[in-house]
Amino acid sequence: MDNFFSHFSNKSVLALFIAFLLFLGLYWMVLVVLRKLGKDPKYMLPTGVMKNLALPIFLIFISIVMRMKSLRSVLGLGNEEYLFLKASTLFFIFSMTWFVLVVIKVIKRIVINNYNINESNNLRARKVYTQFNILERIIIFMVILFAIGLALMTFDEIKEIGISIFASAGVAGIIIGFSAQKLIGTILAGIQIAIAQPIKIDDVVIVEGEWGRIEEITLTYVVVKIWDKRRLILPTPYFIEKPFQNWTKSSSDILGTVFLHMDYRVPFDELRTELTSILEHTDLWDGEANNIQITDSKAGFVEVRAMVSARDASDTWDLRVLVREKLITFLQENYPESIAHTRVMLNNSDTDGK
Repeated sequence: MDNFFSHFSNKSVLALFIAFLLFLGLYWMVLVVLRKLGKDPKYMLPTGVMKNLALPIFLIFISIVMRMKSLRSVLGLGNEEYLFLKASTLFFIFSMTWFVLVVIKVIKRIVINNYNINESNNLRARKVYTQFNILERIIIFMVILFAIGLALMTFDEIKEIGISIFASAGVAGIIIGFSAQKLIGTILAGIQIAIAQPIKIDDVVIVEGEWGRIEEITLTYVVVKIWDKRRLILPTPYFIEKPFQNWTKSSSDILGTVFLHMDYRVPFDELRTELTSILEHTDLWDGEANNIQITDSKAGFVEVRAMVSARDASDTWDLRVLVREKLITFLQENYPESIAHTRVMLNNSDTDGK
C-alpha cells in the first residue's frame, strides 16, 4: 500500500492532473462557444448535439490519457504494458470512429433542418434529402470499414496472415469478385442516384404500372409508397437501367387532363365557361392551365379534353376527379342531350312490313 501511494507523490500524478484540468477547460470553452452561437438562429444547433458528442469526446480523452507514460508509471505496469498500449490504441480508434459518426449525423440534421419537405414547391428540399440520405450511408459504411482496417492493422500477426491469404488466394479472389459483382453494381447504382438524381425523396412516379411516391432510397433498394398504402420494393439499378415515369423530376406542379366522350350536340362554349367556374371555386387549382379542346371525333361521339393544373400530383389527382364529376353533373342537369347516345335508324320499309 505504501508503495502504491508513493506513486501518487511523483511527477506522473501531476502530469495526469494537469491533463485532466486541460480537458475540463477545453470542454468548458467549447460549451461556452456553442451556447453563444446558439443564441443566434443562424448558428442554431439541433437539440441534444452536445449530449451526443460528450461521451465520444470523453472516451477520446481517456484513450489519449491511457497512452501517457505518466499513467503507466502510476499504474506500475510491467509485462502488461504492451497489452495496455494495444488496448488504448483500439479504444482510441473506437472512440474516434464513434465521434466521426455522430458528427456526420449532426451535419446532416443541421443541413436538412434548413429545408421543409412538406412545402408544395419542395424540389430543392427533396434533392437535399435524397443526397444526404444516400451519401450518409456511404460515408458511414466507409468510415466503419476504414476503422476496422485500422484496428486489424495494429496486430502484426493478423497483418501477416492477411498478406499470406491474399498472396495464396488469387483464384478465390476472382471468384468472390464475380460473385460480388451484382452487389457492387447495386451500390454503384445507389451512388449514381445520389449524384444524378433521376429520383428523389417524395417524387411522384409510375413504376411497374403503379402510381406512388418515393418513400425511401438506400444503397441497395428503393421503396415506393403506392397510393393505396402498399409498398413496392425495387433494387436501385432498376431506376438506372429501366424506363419509368417521374412526374416531379424538375418541378412539383403538374398538368392534369380529364377526357369526356360526348354527343355531337355538346355546347363547347358553355362547357368552357363551366370549367372556368369550377376552377375558380376550388383551392386545388393553381391558376395556370384552364382549357378545353376537342381531341378526337368518332362515329358516335366526340372526345373532349379538359386540361387543368395544380401545385403537386396529389392536388392534380383530386382536381381531375372534381372537374370530371362537376362537368358530368352540369351536362346532366342542363344539356342531357349532350351525353353520348347510340342511335339506331329504322328504314320505312321495315316499319311498313311490321
